[in-house]
Amino acid sequence: MRMRPTLSWTPAEDLPPGTTDLEPIADVLRTGGVLVLSGAGISTESGIPDYRGEDGSLSRHTPMTYQDFTTSARARRRYWARSHLGWRTFGRARPNAGHRAVAAFGRHGLLSGVITQNVDGLHQAAGTDDVVELHGGLARVVCLSCGALSPRRELARRLAEANAGFEPVAAGINPDGDADLTDEQVGDFRVLPCPVCGGILKPDVVFFGEAVPPQRVEHCRELVRAATSLLVLGSSLTVMSGLRFVRQAAQAGIPVLIVNRDPTRGDAHALTRVALPLGDALTSVADRLDIPLGRGGAL
Repeated sequence: MRMRPTLSWTPAEDLPPGTTDLEPIADVLRTGGVLVLSGAGISTESGIPDYRGEDGSLSRHTPMTYQDFTTSARARRRYWARSHLGWRTFGRARPNAGHRAVAAFGRHGLLSGVITQNVDGLHQAAGTDDVVELHGGLARVVCLSCGALSPRRELARRLAEANAGFEPVAAGINPDGDADLTDEQVGDFRVLPCPVCGGILKPDVVFFGEAVPPQRVEHCRELVRAATSLLVLGSSLTVMSGLRFVRQAAQAGIPVLIVNRDPTRGDAHALTRVALPLGDALTSVADRLDIPLGRGGAL
């Protein structure tokens, strides 16, 4: 399944409006067996911006594509310079109330699984186990030649040593960990090869234009088939890689519920869309269920 570089969509005029009624969300959680599908909106309260929406990063930034990264040394230099700087922000990010609520629901046996479109690792840092990272994770690096996996923190150390004095001020940070830098700020940033074979290193994430591994997609489909309901948290569902699971659930008669402040591409398939900030909404739901939230962990 190739992730298309879809940057926006136009909501249909006949989409159902959002609501502030949280009881349907509490009801499905009381039943249990809920599969969570989360997007960038759940991490905005941790200081990581969304792609879309009024303040989304796509208004100023086009994400790196797999084709550009693999065919252009200049594109890789630009990516790694910006990502090296952006990684510091991701390293400081901590789980917010939304992540902690999801972890608490899981601890109380209300969830059948969590699929996230995010690459920030904040669900795991909050204590959620067995998260399916649909688009991979920034905490790992993979070699495109030999397939060796290594910790991102190790590459960050090597890049810092190879680029001593690289301290530009970024105009912003994006959900993929890419900081906004000009070509002049990137300069002659030194990109490092795989320490095993000398091949090209890439973060272990699915770039726009790259295929999500088929076995990962099938695992997600199995989770949808086994769920009693699908709860979408903080995703516009613009990208087909997430939307297809909403469509699958709806076609199978599995209730779909969405918590997202703005309209989503999946609203037509949902029983309800709650248009509230995620942290407040999920905290309120946890209160209704008498479930305390943990403090969250560290990355």
